[in-house]
Amino acid sequence: MKLPEDILDQISRQASDLFNQGQKARDDVRQNMRSLIQAQLSKLDVVSREEFEAQQAVLQRTRTQLEQLEEQLKELENRLDESK
Repeated sequence: MKLPEDILDQISRQASDLFNQGQKARDDVRQNMRSLIQAQLSKLDVVSREEFEAQQAVLQRTRTQLEQLEEQLKELENRLDESK
């Protein structure tokens, strides 16, 4: 018959082995999920934050120019109407 200390040691070793296996499984799942997410993200048509901000600035300048041109067009139309 085993001593209680031997039984406790055996239980402790088995529990430790289970936790180690669980840790390895968790690490494997985490790595697989990371790889899957990276693969899916690489398929997306995305741009960097810097490129997005650059395009946003270009768009803002374009909008400003468009507003100025619209105002100039209104002024020209008003002048044309006044001259009739």
